Amino acid sequence: MNSRVTMGLAAVLLLGAVFVGYWGLVLSRQPAPVAEAPAAPNVTVEKTVAIAEDQTRQPVVVLLHDVPPFTPLSAADVTVEKLRSAPAGSLSSVDQAVGRTPWRHLSAGTWLNDESFSAGGSLARMIHSDERALTVAVDEVISAAGQLLPGDYVDVLLYLRQDGSNLQQSAQIVLPAMRVLGVGDQYGLTNDGQPASPALSADEKIKQDQRRIAARTVVLAVPEQLLSRMMLATQVGTLRLAVRSSEEQRLAKYWAGESQAPGHIDNANSQLFQFTQLALGAAPKVPSSGGSGTVARPAVEIIRGNQITQQTP
Repeated sequence: MNSRVTMGLAAVLLLGAVFVGYWGLVLSRQPAPVAEAPAAPNVTVEKTVAIAEDQTRQPVVVLLHDVPPFTPLSAADVTVEKLRSAPAGSLSSVDQAVGRTPWRHLSAGTWLNDESFSAGGSLARMIHSDERALTVAVDEVISAAGQLLPGDYVDVLLYLRQDGSNLQQSAQIVLPAMRVLGVGDQYGLTNDGQPASPALSADEKIKQDQRRIAARTVVLAVPEQLLSRMMLATQVGTLRLAVRSSEEQRLAKYWAGESQAPGHIDNANSQLFQFTQLALGAAPKVPSSGGSGTVARPAVEIIRGNQITQQTP
């Protein structure tokens, strides 16, 4: 065979090999069309689920930043967030909040309701209209070794020593089932379910717990009918706070709106063992008249400070 023909065939074969190699390289770099096919249904399902979930959420008006008291709200102060469950009584549109003036400081992220614009501090918003918040001085013994927490229920026990003004010592429950509002500087929830104390970091929470254990004051929610009795008990004897079991679910009943029935207070009064006489001092007995025909007149009880005397007119 002629050498020129051989060289021509070799050149053709070389060009064919180069072309086939290049074509194979191009095909290997092209993305596989089959891999993109399943992505379309997944995106559609995710969008459908997101739309359905968004329709079930409820709008809630939330503050964008801190608002000082007595400052009317503007549209720039609030926004609407959609939550899976809206808090009871919360505002649902910006128009319900714009132009209204809060009476206290409101923090960023607070959801708004009608009570956000009512007067009163955090302690005043932790009790009902028939309750009073009363502070009691305590130590580590009175306050159950510093283990009291806001939301606990306690029985207030009173011990009266025997002395010249009290002829009989006694120990009795003078106030049953009093709700603990705060211990030291730590308080529970207000009536709108918001924390009375600002949110704390982990380090600040540890320091607050240490202060609570060493606290020397406890704030109790006392029914108005028993307020004077509580004040008297703090002055005449030694107090103890006995913690009641959480199994009674008293806090849950309180949040459910169950008020203290008058019969419960009457029952507490009937179980009280001569509190007035034991607290203020035993009244001296009035000697009976020796005359058989004399009609005994009713004695008049006179109270002077912590002494009770009876005089016959």
